[in-house]
Formats: sequence, structure tokens, C-alpha cells
Amino acid sequence: MQHDQQGDGGPTTGGSRRPKRPRLLLISGGLALTLVAGGAAAYKYGLFSDVGEPVSFGKVHEKTAAASTASDAVEDPGVRPGVRMPTGPPAGFTRTSRLPDGTQIGMATLTGAKSGFTGDVWVWVPKEYDDPRYAKSAFPVLISLPGGRGYPTNYWGTGPGLGLQKAVSDGVAAGTSLPFVLVMPVINADTKHHFDGSDIPGEPRMGTWMADDVPDFAKANFRTFTSRDGWAFMGSSSGGFGALKHVLKHPDRFKAAIASGVDIVPDSPLWKGNRRAMDENNPEKLAAKLLQAGGPDVYVNFQIGTAETGRDKAEKFMKEYGKGPVHTRLQVIQDGEHNGKSYVRGMREGSLAWISKVMAAPTPDPAVR
Repeated sequence: MQHDQQGDGGPTTGGSRRPKRPRLLLISGGLALTLVAGGAAAYKYGLFSDVGEPVSFGKVHEKTAAASTASDAVEDPGVRPGVRMPTGPPAGFTRTSRLPDGTQIGMATLTGAKSGFTGDVWVWVPKEYDDPRYAKSAFPVLISLPGGRGYPTNYWGTGPGLGLQKAVSDGVAAGTSLPFVLVMPVINADTKHHFDGSDIPGEPRMGTWMADDVPDFAKANFRTFTSRDGWAFMGSSSGGFGALKHVLKHPDRFKAAIASGVDIVPDSPLWKGNRRAMDENNPEKLAAKLLQAGGPDVYVNFQIGTAETGRDKAEKFMKEYGKGPVHTRLQVIQDGEHNGKSYVRGMREGSLAWISKVMAAPTPDPAVR
């Protein structure tokens, strides 16, 4: 299994499991006067950090957990068909980053009801999510998986400097990307092993964590689509393997994936030769099964940099399985390396636009201006 080694990509977070409490930085006498004159100016110049404070998402016409249930989402005449309002209970998010455009990244700890695993999940929502025009609309979810250790942090969430959030925002502004809600969980159960994004017998159930518990977490907290058209994965390295595998294993739940610098077959030593369990989590076996069944259609965008290995594996998979209901595409990143910044560049250069064309889009309310 390849592992991309990199930092979090930005100074806005420290990469620790728990964010630090707010602090007042040293300021000059002139700026101190500004602080006295107006607190807003102080925040503008970054004198205060609100990292570590509680944060909530979806303040516009959002139902509270007490009033919002899955059955409400079906029965409420004000809810559009295909839209699932947050089912609750809401998570206690802590702010870990505030981006220059005003959007925020929050983190919450999730104990999966189905997997039993406890880990952290980071989330980011685009500005459109709190726009009153979209208050009754669902938003597509892109579950974003890291490579490397993948525990106790997810570098897509702790490192906005890698540019994933800005790539989505810029794509929305340019009309090439949907305004995805990014959900960024840990993918491994410790720092010593990689679990192939799977339920390896006798080990923490990381496959169930990512394919069941994390989507349920998103449904509890955000306006999401009831169909698979609003659900996709992206990931790099070992996270790319998870993205590829989950879409092929659960095509009834997820429609598309961006898989970067990815291995094609499970190779964790924790399998201990359990061939049957490995085959149940092998993208080649899963793709063959999907071809035999004739669907449903899934969409896989591979990303490979010219300065890394693995292109032959992706092209071999595409040649053997990229037909019928398995739609594949290769984004070649010129001079791209095995790291997140290269893969974000590939997303900007075409992958985000490609996946956005096959996913469901939020729709504004024409009555709201």
C-alpha cells in the first residue's frame, strides 16, 4: 500500500487531535487601539483566533434535532422530493479553521453505531449552504479520505492549505464544480496499521465506519439527497483505495469516486491470508461482479501524476473493467507527485468538473432572492 507523506498544508491548524483554545496574540500599541475602537477590526487583522469554539452549520431555516426526524423529512409538505432534512441529533462541532472566504471547518467525534469505532470527523460546507435561496435544497456530499496514517487526523480537514476547499469554492464560482459538502473522517484505527478501508476479521470495522457510520453522521447534520446521486467519495493513496472500493462495493449508495495515486487490490498484512474476506473488498472482484449484474452505473475518475508510479495499474483496471456500468476516466497530472497538493491540482484541471456532471446539484428556490 502506497502512503503519501505530507504535512497538513497550512498554518491555520496545528494538526493535533484537539484544537487549542482561543488565544490573544501579541499586538502592537497601534493595533491595540484598533482593538479598543472595534473588535471587528481585530478579527479582520487576525488578532484573535476563534479556533476551538463551538460552530454550527446550516443556520438558515434549519430544523432542530427535536423537530427533525427521517419521517418528518418525508411527511413535511415544505420539503422537496429527494431532499432529506437533517435527521439529528446534531453533533457538537468545534471550529478548527476559518478560511479566508469566511467558510469554516469543524470537527466532531463520532462513535459509529454500526461499527462501534470512535474517531474524529471534519466537515466543511460551501457558502451556498447558508444561502437562503438553498434553504430547502439538498447538497451533494463528497466523503474525502486521506492517505498516510489516516489517524488520528485527516489532512483534508486539518490542512486547508492543501487547497481542497478552495478548489471546490473556485469551481463553484467558475461554474465547473458543484458546491459539495466535504466530510473528512479518519480512515484507520491507529497509527501502526492500515486497514484497507475494510472490515478485516478480528479488527476494527473501518469499512462499516466509512460506508455506514460516516454517511449516517452526514445525514444527521446536513441537508442531503435521499438518492445515491448525491453521494460520492474522493481519496488519495490508501484513501483512494477506500474511495474506489466503497463505490464499487455499495453502488446502491454511492455513485462516483475520485481515486488518486491508488492501489487496486487490498494488501494490508492484517488480512493474514484470508482470501475470501480480501475478495469481498477487492475492487477488481467488485467491478467484475458489477459488470455481471449490469449495474447500477458508477463513475470512477483515477488521478495519477507523471512523477509517481501506478499509472499502469489504473490503465489496466480501466481496460479490463471500464465498460458497461463501470465508467472510468484518467486525469494525468503533469509533474504531479504522490501528494495531496498534486491531486487537488488534478481536481482543478478536470476531475471536479467530471464528477460534478454525474452528481445531483442543489437547486435554488426561485421565490427567494
